[in-house]
Order: sequence, then C-alpha cells, then structure tokens
Amino acid sequence: MSEARARLLSTASRLFYAEGLHSVGIDRIIATAGVTRATLYRHFPSKDDLLVAYLTQSDEILRSRVDAVRESGEPTEDVIRAVAAAIAEDIQRPGFRGCAFLNAAAEYPDPAHPVHRAVIEHRDWFLATVEELFAETGKPDAEPAARHFVMLRDGAMAAGCLAGPKVVCETFLRGVEGLLVYRSRDDLKEALGQG
Repeated sequence: MSEARARLLSTASRLFYAEGLHSVGIDRIIATAGVTRATLYRHFPSKDDLLVAYLTQSDEILRSRVDAVRESGEPTEDVIRAVAAAIAEDIQRPGFRGCAFLNAAAEYPDPAHPVHRAVIEHRDWFLATVEELFAETGKPDAEPAARHFVMLRDGAMAAGCLAGPKVVCETFLRGVEGLLVYRSRDDLKEALGQG
C-alpha cells in the first residue's frame, strides 16, 4: 500500500467512524489527509470504494485479532471468552461510537449497495466463526448459541455508546458466560436421567 493510500484510508477511517459515512465528504478527507483530489481518485475511484476499503480494513483487523486468539492454544471456551473480552475492551475505549458495521448498515440500508454488502460479508464471517467456536466446545446447539452471542454483541455495541460502558460490558460478559454453560433441555434431561 502506498503512503498516500495508507494516509487517505487512515484519515477517512478515523473521520467515518467518528462522524458518520454520509456526513464526511471527499473534500474534507482530501484536506485532512493533505493530498490532491487526483491522488484520492487514483486510489479510490469513488467515495463508495473508499467506504468499502474502510470496512474491509476494519474487517481484516477483527479477523486477525480473532485468528490470533484462536491460535493461542487456549481451550475453546477461553477463546470465546477472549473474543468477548476484546469486544468489551473496544466498547470501553475513548471515542467509542458503536459498531462500525452496524453504523454503516444504518446509513446504507439497501442490500444491493456495496457498503451494505461489505457489512453483510463481515457479519456472515463473524457469525460463522463464533458458530465454529461453539461447535468446538462440544456443547449442543452451536448455531443458536452463536446467534445469541452476536445478538448480545450487537446490543452491547449499541448500548455501549449510550450508557455506562462498564455496566454494559459486565452485562455482555455475563451473558456470554451463560452461553458457555448452556445445555439444551434434552441434554439436561439425559444428564438428570430423565431422557
């Protein structure tokens, strides 16, 4: 990645996250990044291309963080806890404005728009990854547990910028811990000798 492209993407990412995708214009990005309009359009033919690059970079960062935790050699339940803890850390960092992907989906609701498609691609990956992790624990109902985890995460991301993030994170982590001890009714009946 060229220095100019990296500076443009870094500047745009910071502004998009802090102020919103629609509200930040190309002129503001050019001025803040200190590049020419020709330089911007050489690297990003349209604002949509820049928006997708911003989301793609965010997605790649999150994937690498999850991969690093998965490769740690820790038991799968601790990997799930570590993923949840990283989410909680993000919610408590200064300048937190919610989930970049949920924010983008709210601004670009058309499922055919490239920005919305980038959001869905990220969410599909995250849900599939969490489902794989729950399946690796050997516990039943990995798919519903993964959907529940993602729903808890979405709620924590939304609430984290509206209310006290510490309490939101404690609630989120408690919910994830509940998922880790969850058993289906059939498994509980069997364990109790009622099946």
